[in-house]
Amino acid sequence: MRVIKRLLFLPDTYTLLLVGTVIFATMLPAQGSVAASLSYLTTAAIALLFFLHGAKLPRQAIIDGLTHWRLHALILGTTFVFFPVMGFTLRPLLLPVISTELYLGVLYLCMLPATVQSAVALTSIASGNVPAAVCSASASTLLGILITPFLVNWLVIPTAGSVSSFDSVMKIFMQLMLPFLAGHLLRPWLEKPFRTLGKTLSVIDRGSILLVVYGAFSTAVIGGIWEQVSSQMIFSLVAICLIFLCLAMLFVYGLALWLGFSREDRITTLFGGAQKSLASGIPIAQVLFPASLVGIGVMPLMLFHLLQLIVSSMLAQHLRKQNMIAS
Repeated sequence: MRVIKRLLFLPDTYTLLLVGTVIFATMLPAQGSVAASLSYLTTAAIALLFFLHGAKLPRQAIIDGLTHWRLHALILGTTFVFFPVMGFTLRPLLLPVISTELYLGVLYLCMLPATVQSAVALTSIASGNVPAAVCSASASTLLGILITPFLVNWLVIPTAGSVSSFDSVMKIFMQLMLPFLAGHLLRPWLEKPFRTLGKTLSVIDRGSILLVVYGAFSTAVIGGIWEQVSSQMIFSLVAICLIFLCLAMLFVYGLALWLGFSREDRITTLFGGAQKSLASGIPIAQVLFPASLVGIGVMPLMLFHLLQLIVSSMLAQHLRKQNMIAS
């Protein structure tokens, strides 16, 4: 309960660490031989991160979820169709208030998979359909690793001068898919020790992301990111992220209501379809984007992550109270 109350007013500890990492990279960016060593370490961290993602993915949850295909189709449709359409449709309103590079970051945000941990936790708090949330989040993670890189390479990166499509496909396979598949294939042998090392794995998982953030923002700072991004752009970006979050929540919940979903399933779609994964998004950006664009490219995602935690936590508490009154 203390954690829940804190989320209503302050960012979670992990978000504060992310902000601290950005500040540290701004004050002391990695340069020279340190930056070169960090690049190799970041590549290894990303491989480890996706190995852990694959090992933790519950295969049975995906199989069980096939019986609830309408709910999962709505969540995945919101994640991979509604968000990108929204990003492109609102382009005339976005470009006048943010830079082209930040707009690419917004588009990238729109093409990411849904988050897993917070979606399931919030669904549980709000008395939603938790098994369906686990299934949906797992499927979104798996599909995101397959779909997101190709969407980005097809729709976003060409305007940013990316490497060839073939090179991108090979980088995706070697740095993301291969470790992910290896982890998932080894899951039967790793499940028990992973359960024992739960907190330790969480530290490794989040520490890897912080390492990637530090490397990305070090490169961005050296490239002059804070000369390119004004305070007005940051405030505009916060407003854009909040608008995108609210529109996605209204869309997915309204459609679930129109389709006649139960209250529990509507809650699952609300937290499963309107959230985006920081854990997948930052490592994928490191692989797909040119080094000079990674820092500015993930800035919208980091702000969206903060806002989705605060707004979703408040909604989860409200829905929990409604359920207690009704029962």
